[in-house]
Amino acid sequence: MAARKKALVIVESPTKAKKIAGFLGNDYIVRASMGHVRDLPAKATDIPASVKKESWSKLGVNVENDFDPLYVVPADKKKVVSELKDCLKQVDELVLATDEDREGESIGWHLAQLLKPSVPVSRMTFSEITKSAIIEAIRNTRPIDENLVQAQETRRVVDRLYGYTLSPLLWKKIKPKLSAGRVQSVAVRLLVEREIERMKFRSGAFWDLKAALQTEVGGKFEAVLQTVDGRRVASGRDFDEHTGRLKEGADVILLEEERAKQLLQELQSGRWVVSRIEQKSQIRKPYAPFTTSTLQQEANRKLGLTARQTMTLAQRLYEDGHITYMRTDSVSLSEEAIAAARGRVKELYGNDYLCPEVRQFATKTKGAQEAHEAIRPAGTEMRTAEELNLSGQEFRLYQMIWKRTMATQMAEAQLRFDTVTIAVGNVEFRATGRTVEFAGFFRAYVEGSDDPEAAIEDQDSTLPPLSERDQLKCNQLDALPHETKPPARFTEATLVRVLESEGIGRPSTYASIIGTIQDRGYVRKVGNQLVPTFTAMAVTKLLQSHFPQLVDLGFTAGMEQSLDDIAAGKADRLPYLREFYSGQNGLDEQVRLRDSDIDPRTACTLEIDGLDAAVRVGKFGPYFEKTDGESVVTASIPETIAPADITKSVAERIIEDKQRGPQALGIHPEANQAIYQLNGPYGPYLQLGEVTDETPKPKRCSIPNCFSATELDLATAVELLALPRRIGKHPLTDKVVNSGIGRFGPYVTHDKVFASFDRKTHEFEHNGEVYNVLNVPMDVAVEMLRNTKKRAAPTALRELGAHPEDEKPVSIFEGRYGPYVKHGQVNATIPKETDINTVTMEQAVDWLAARASKGTTKKGGAKKAAAKKTVAKKTVAKKARAKKS
Repeated sequence: MAARKKALVIVESPTKAKKIAGFLGNDYIVRASMGHVRDLPAKATDIPASVKKESWSKLGVNVENDFDPLYVVPADKKKVVSELKDCLKQVDELVLATDEDREGESIGWHLAQLLKPSVPVSRMTFSEITKSAIIEAIRNTRPIDENLVQAQETRRVVDRLYGYTLSPLLWKKIKPKLSAGRVQSVAVRLLVEREIERMKFRSGAFWDLKAALQTEVGGKFEAVLQTVDGRRVASGRDFDEHTGRLKEGADVILLEEERAKQLLQELQSGRWVVSRIEQKSQIRKPYAPFTTSTLQQEANRKLGLTARQTMTLAQRLYEDGHITYMRTDSVSLSEEAIAAARGRVKELYGNDYLCPEVRQFATKTKGAQEAHEAIRPAGTEMRTAEELNLSGQEFRLYQMIWKRTMATQMAEAQLRFDTVTIAVGNVEFRATGRTVEFAGFFRAYVEGSDDPEAAIEDQDSTLPPLSERDQLKCNQLDALPHETKPPARFTEATLVRVLESEGIGRPSTYASIIGTIQDRGYVRKVGNQLVPTFTAMAVTKLLQSHFPQLVDLGFTAGMEQSLDDIAAGKADRLPYLREFYSGQNGLDEQVRLRDSDIDPRTACTLEIDGLDAAVRVGKFGPYFEKTDGESVVTASIPETIAPADITKSVAERIIEDKQRGPQALGIHPEANQAIYQLNGPYGPYLQLGEVTDETPKPKRCSIPNCFSATELDLATAVELLALPRRIGKHPLTDKVVNSGIGRFGPYVTHDKVFASFDRKTHEFEHNGEVYNVLNVPMDVAVEMLRNTKKRAAPTALRELGAHPEDEKPVSIFEGRYGPYVKHGQVNATIPKETDINTVTMEQAVDWLAARASKGTTKKGGAKKAAAKKTVAKKTVAKKARAKKS
């Protein structure tokens, strides 16, 4: 009989289990729970037969009996639970080592409830996976924190009641498959309100002058017009964003084109003299080490990563023992970490760059768990990314975390700002310069900016040596037009920042929230902008009109505070849940009362000023509806058009195109088929011939923005349908260079490198000439390709290993519509709400086989795919048994 082990240690992921098992040795059995082992039922088939007839069963919460949750073990977790029970029979203690946050506490509690251990149970927490941290944690276990468990359970119940009560209302009143959420709906509201601000925005126009100046010894710099006759010249901040005119009471001079050019002529012969020099010194202190929120924001700004990608990479770095736990609100660093960071600063940068005193930061986030640490390199060696032999996105993210940690213990940066005023007649120009007198922590780290036009803090923009009364030479003077800009749309970074500052949700959930609002069709991503859809506008309008409290920022932040109070043991869950859901003012009753008041047609109608047509949201997307005499004309709105970009002229063009119907531009000279101009969800396109049973998908081609869809001629249409176009052979490689139109617009390509034309105009300007996809010559194509970085192959979020059937790798990638598994040429979407860090090879094989069978059209293909799936599953099981033995 095998000797009993000291304890069964349960963690959440296999990677973590393998690493921790190596630290603890043979006296311990370390296994992974693969994330949550039970949850509220996800679908009707999960509901036990014993309660299916209960009125509350679809909610998964017994609202009639103290909001008792109905927990079920998902089918894919039953095997995991069974294996854990078998392991428990071999040990004298159960140690729950799930993640150290509230969710991890809850998973640990669920494991204890499910496994029903007859041996002692304890809770083990750690913030880094290093040998010293794990040994320290196993020696200092504690009981499960019931308050944290209650808070997490309450949070889960509230989210379920919110979503399952409001979502069906949205299905009835707007369209199917929509969802509402406690944090999700507030995040969408923020995006919608910013879009409405853009819709109401009116641009203002103004001019100014810019001078290229030179000192007597040849120093060059630029200055901008500041005052005329002692009055300041109007700039963008002086305009009312709702009228496009100067704000009432603004004591400024508005330069229009005629006056600006007149002033330019007057100053050509003027005497330029330095009239005043001002200098100001500033000190910059380093930012606090990363929390979950600030890591997501900075990774989005600096690395272009989504919140979901950032958390996946951070999870991998954590599980590999490279960083501390990545879900934290705290900016605290342990004494050991500070000492280690200071040692590395001294070693790598020298004493001059070391902060004279230990620098600590105070956490300001409400509900933060101070016992946790900020995100930093694990251990006390503070090794660099190069020393750890990291690569790809992991290298870049770890390097950013390492540099930010080093900066916290480095000296302050010292800057000098120079402001120079230049007089010429009755006019003043101003030039500003910045000098970094001591770089300090800038040597290691500089914070990113949400403003793409903002200066980079560690870079000098110095002025040449100047003194008052110096005479200057004006080399060039230009009159420049300007227009005020609408408020910028949110990026993932700015949305996360606002959610955190308003106390909405928890940073650990922001990645999934941002992913969900895109998956549900509330938001589409354009570049790095989050653009709300017309569906988002309609849903927000309905919720604000009929349930204003539920999408109110203050109310939602208050809910978060109540959940924190439950976690701290300051409040009970039951009174809170009763107030939220039950009674006359509870969610359930409010939805019942409002149901009959909400007219679906009104709910789906959006009011946009200045339009002669109504904008409605239908089952198949947004569309215009216009009454023309006794008939009603409808026209779909292309997905590429944002709500704030809808104008009267845009609406008229789309409706006219619909009324005109498919336009045959002529007969293709070679194919002898008609070429039609049509409008689709992504804009105007060409189609060769008609859709028939023999040709269900005729050749199509998008019409680039540089061609007027209303003025397109037959010859151009034939050229566009002939794309891709062979430009010739590259002069350096002798490989073919082509131009064409793809998913993201027109491009030129050579040797798997793609260079895009301008995203808005679909043109490329070179040496004063403008080119498009049809006429771009070889020299210009070479120039476009030279300025384009070769696209790296997408980085896998996680490697699952070799497929049991052919030994080819199976990996998880981030896709446009969420994460997916890839094996050879087969991609399979990972079901929503699945934690990709817990995906097993067996699950991946199932999804890939299902996808392969769905894509098989040959007779008997589905049966073959099913047979392959069975073989693969048996191989996985066989390997697992072999590994276990």
